[in-house]
Amino acid sequence: MDAPGATMSDSPNETALHADHHLLDRLCLDALRREALAWPKPGLVTPVDAGSHRDMHIGTFLTGIAALEGTFARLASSAACGEGLPALRAIGREAEQRMLAATGGVNTHRGAIHNLGFLAVAAVRRRGDPALAGLTCGGVVAREWGERISDSRTGSSDTHGNRVFRRFAAAGARGEAAAGFPTVYRIGIPTLRRLLQAGRDHETALIGTLLALIEHLDDTNLLWRGGEAGLAFARESAGTFNANGGVGQPCWREQLVAMHREFVARNLSPGGSADLVAATLVAHHLDLDGFI
Repeated sequence: MDAPGATMSDSPNETALHADHHLLDRLCLDALRREALAWPKPGLVTPVDAGSHRDMHIGTFLTGIAALEGTFARLASSAACGEGLPALRAIGREAEQRMLAATGGVNTHRGAIHNLGFLAVAAVRRRGDPALAGLTCGGVVAREWGERISDSRTGSSDTHGNRVFRRFAAAGARGEAAAGFPTVYRIGIPTLRRLLQAGRDHETALIGTLLALIEHLDDTNLLWRGGEAGLAFARESAGTFNANGGVGQPCWREQLVAMHREFVARNLSPGGSADLVAATLVAHHLDLDGFI
């Protein structure tokens, strides 16, 4: 069977590229679904409840993910054709509009489009440029687009991230990407690999990775909802959980359910950390498993 998107006029190499880009799309979408469906996660949407969110639930999240189907394949194809950052951003904006239309205007995955989009494009660029062969996908992002990503922060768009940045000088998703996703590579991937190597199932490893990210990340979603005090509370709560053994301790799920209630009572949701969980899953496969 031909690869999705392939035509009879495609060469074997082009057909293989179509297949790779489709697999890359599936990798990104699967990472988003895994993150959404994991439970328990303090303050976040899960199949059990909506966490600290009044405008979305698990159905909204899954609808938003479905609306992104094909986005990462399009980004990969654009990068393979040598198109520049303006073209890639146009694809991202179109994906964001599809997501918002599908969810009734609820932003479920703007950060994920940004993070996973850059990682997917970096994987394609790295394969096509021998000068990038020794870099991680995050390293490619920092080298190829880091300065322009940072410059975009000075724009006038009135997003939550930009308003938090102006108030607290927190870099958020753009700063993380511009620097090559340091929190993903220093915290996320080592935690994920350690838990998987210890025999934890994928959901447990994902949740353990989330708590490590909450402890270390200046999460702009937490800053937006709870200010510096809210961020400090979340990081301290996650740090205590991790210091006591994390997902390796007895009754860890019950402890996270209790933490979840505390986050909801304070209207805290570590959405930035959740976005980096998905980025961690994708980068893990792209860099360490030789996915593409």
